[in-house]
Amino acid sequence: MANKTKRSEARDRRAKLEEMRRAQKASERRRNLIFVVLTAVVALGIIAAAVVPMINKSRQNNKALSDFGVSAAAAQCDPVTNDPVDSATHVGQGTGGSTESITHVNYSTVPPVGGNHFLTPVPIDRHFYTAEDRPPIENLVHNLEHGYTILWYDSTVTGDQLTTLKDLSSRVPKDSDRRKFIVSAWDESRGAFPDGKHIALSHWSASGDGAGPHGLGHRQLCGQVSGEAVDQFMTQFPSSDAPEPNAP
Repeated sequence: MANKTKRSEARDRRAKLEEMRRAQKASERRRNLIFVVLTAVVALGIIAAAVVPMINKSRQNNKALSDFGVSAAAAQCDPVTNDPVDSATHVGQGTGGSTESITHVNYSTVPPVGGNHFLTPVPIDRHFYTAEDRPPIENLVHNLEHGYTILWYDSTVTGDQLTTLKDLSSRVPKDSDRRKFIVSAWDESRGAFPDGKHIALSHWSASGDGAGPHGLGHRQLCGQVSGEAVDQFMTQFPSSDAPEPNAP
């Protein structure tokens, strides 16, 4: 009887040990499953963090210009002005002679559409500038001579409109014939835009009705950001009609 009891107790111990092993294995499987799930979630999060901006950027780059900002009709744009350009001399540092000391050019229009300018244009690899890092206006006028369209914005353009302008500056250069495009904060110490106007487009053409000795400048001033207005302006005044269209 004692032997039978001992065998029974031994079976019970083995059963309990087996049950404990099964419970331990089940617990380990749960921990492993949780680890795998958490690892997958983290991995997906990392992938999403990398891929989603790329997808958004791709979508942004494929947007039509008219999808940025308000319509041209709603942007309160004035008619395009045509201003004769009477001079186109390199001035300031590096030019030598009597113009070496010039640090400021007085332009006849706000913003300028052509005229004397500094020796070096702004590089083509950047298309958006804030009030903190904008290049001198005289350098940007040199870009106008090379066929650029410059979009200037005043200090009232903030928040969503400023974000739209930054996105627009990234979109326009995607088209090879429109890579010559720069958005820059306007220096209001050089003159204020007319009341109600906060965006201005500038372009310098080699010729046109009423042109001066160095061509004709074009301006359009608007109240709001409009990709459609930019599209229309750049279509009317392509980079190829500039005094020096083949320069970078």
